[in-house]
Amino acid sequence: MPIAFWCILTAAILPILSVLPAKMNKEYDNSRPRDPDYWRHGFRARAQAAQANGHEAFPFFAVAVFVGLNQGGDPVWIDRLAVLFVLLRLIYVFCYWTDRPNPRSLAWAASFLAILAVFTSSLWS
Repeated sequence: MPIAFWCILTAAILPILSVLPAKMNKEYDNSRPRDPDYWRHGFRARAQAAQANGHEAFPFFAVAVFVGLNQGGDPVWIDRLAVLFVLLRLIYVFCYWTDRPNPRSLAWAASFLAILAVFTSSLWS
């Protein structure tokens, strides 16, 4: 199985992990997991935003991997780019958690370019 498929699984799980530290708090009420007051400020708001963005990025990434592999893109390059995407998304989440907006935006942009490269890999590889 291509490494890129494992990266799809990782990218699907990453949004859940992005918000997990914010839920590991005595103030978190699991009977009201979407209480807007809990998620309004600080680390919690940033963790929830990282989760939301992960859910937004995932479909495009997953489709790009399938398109790239189905249309004859080089599987070695697709695997490398998929790993790069996951690593950049980890950096993105860390930057969100630690309130570093400029590096976060760079990580987002680079991960978006990685998706584009995977999607178009059959044209250049």
